[in-house]
Amino acid sequence: MNNQSTPNWWKQLIRPILVLAPMADVTDCAFRRIIAKYGKPDVMFTEFVSADGLCCGGKERMLIDLKFDPSERPIVAQFFSANPEYMYRAALLAQELGFDGVDINMGCPDKKVCKQGSGAALIQNPALAKQIIRETKRGAGTLPVSVKTRLGYNKIEIDEWLPHLLEDEPAVITLHARTKKELSEVNAHWEVMTQASKMAESSATLIIGNGDVGNIREAQKLALETGLAGIMLGRAIFGNPWLFNRQLDISQISLEQKLSVLIEHTALFEKLLGGKKNFAVMKKHYQAYVSDFPGAKDLRIKLMECESAAEVSEQVNRFLDFQLNAPKNNLLMNYG
Repeated sequence: MNNQSTPNWWKQLIRPILVLAPMADVTDCAFRRIIAKYGKPDVMFTEFVSADGLCCGGKERMLIDLKFDPSERPIVAQFFSANPEYMYRAALLAQELGFDGVDINMGCPDKKVCKQGSGAALIQNPALAKQIIRETKRGAGTLPVSVKTRLGYNKIEIDEWLPHLLEDEPAVITLHARTKKELSEVNAHWEVMTQASKMAESSATLIIGNGDVGNIREAQKLALETGLAGIMLGRAIFGNPWLFNRQLDISQISLEQKLSVLIEHTALFEKLLGGKKNFAVMKKHYQAYVSDFPGAKDLRIKLMECESAAEVSEQVNRFLDFQLNAPKNNLLMNYG
């Protein structure tokens, strides 16, 4: 699939559509390429990118956040801004770079983002939100434009908020099943999603749900129960690039396989992003890859001290050699 394909390719996807959530300093081009190799979702999103930054002198520095590989298609560029003109220009750029779609972030609860009037702050300014959708569509041309948002700002208010968005007919609305105020500190309100699905029945817009979904079996069940077109999964991808692999029993992945992919992921990060992103970004992944097995804590401590892919590879291989050769009752000993 490429950006010359049918304007609303979302409609052609088999339901439930399973989507990888955009997550800052997580779903970068290196991790997405690993995911595309081991367990590709139906749709991928970039990390969210500031349209203001792209338009106000930061373009060259920020283009790395819009780097992608054809193996990731369909790939959607996600932008945030409170400025319709900047969103128009960001959408034009998405066309130039060959993206398959453009997504508008209207759900980020970060204080700095909301202070700018963008992200979840747009829930409180539906007139501006609609103007942003229209200008993004104008810039996107034939690319489908989608919106990611929340159930409300301080309280659940989809009765008021969702109709505003539906009026301008984005291709997709992804609803995070919490309010801005709730952040991720309460359980997702999946009981509200059936209502959201019904509200969009007469619209051309697809509704996708997001929040606390741990695996694709749970995602498929929720989609069936709520009538949603699809489900977006986020935090469940940490340490598990096989998450969306329908043909694989994830419980059968060996420790050696998991740690081998950790090495591969680190090497790819260094190759694609070395010198452009801090190596410390990888360390949050190590917390997820290296857990729930004998000796994990010791290995994790050593990986947190590493500053290069070569050092990570050396530590992991030393650990595996030790585990292979040590008596089983000594596996909890420090391998270093």
